[in-house]
Amino acid sequence: MSRASLDKQPHEVAAMFDGVAERYDLTNDVLALGQTRLWRRAVRQAVDAGPGQRVLDLAAGTGTSTQPFHAAGAETVSCDFSLGMLQVGKRRLPHLTFAAGDATRLPFRDGVFDAVTISFGLRNVQDTDVALRELLRVTKPGGRLVVCEFSHPTLAPLRTVYIEYLMKALPAVATKVSSNPDAYVYLAESIRAWPDQRELAAVIGEAGWKRVAHRNLTGGIVALHRAFKED
Repeated sequence: MSRASLDKQPHEVAAMFDGVAERYDLTNDVLALGQTRLWRRAVRQAVDAGPGQRVLDLAAGTGTSTQPFHAAGAETVSCDFSLGMLQVGKRRLPHLTFAAGDATRLPFRDGVFDAVTISFGLRNVQDTDVALRELLRVTKPGGRLVVCEFSHPTLAPLRTVYIEYLMKALPAVATKVSSNPDAYVYLAESIRAWPDQRELAAVIGEAGWKRVAHRNLTGGIVALHRAFKED
């Protein structure tokens, strides 16, 4: 499987990520022009994890996104449905707890996490609403959700340049650095088809989350959404 289609069949998406697991983190850093560290820092601050808290990092891949929460003293679980990603993560970060799981059928009890977060993964789930409701189910009352995802640039000139980069430059660069350049054609197409900031905020609210808010990162190329489970 070289790339998934936009109907996002779980076995196709998982197989695609299995194929890019070994060089996934490096490729992302290159394609994002070094912005991944800025986005990861924003997620860390929004999650605000600390000792005594349990954090679920969904679509965690190799666990790179989980590491800051672990370093802050929280008990963490890195969950992903790509076994290839999990295997690479366990080899590189053996101190983290990894779990295989589908976002639409999470293998956790109700109300066990103080915070749940998903970075650049919600876009790859076949049923966004079901995934958001599953995240709500496993969160404690009063707990929080943080979603970091590609979005729509707010300034028209940036939007035009960004779309050109996605559809032309990104696949070309991926050819140089990725083990599966075709997967990054899917990446570009899935970003273009994804809801904008306000639309995603509405979807999160409709799934049952409260006090939904968002802020733009890098001019809206990425948006950070935060919400809470009702006490």
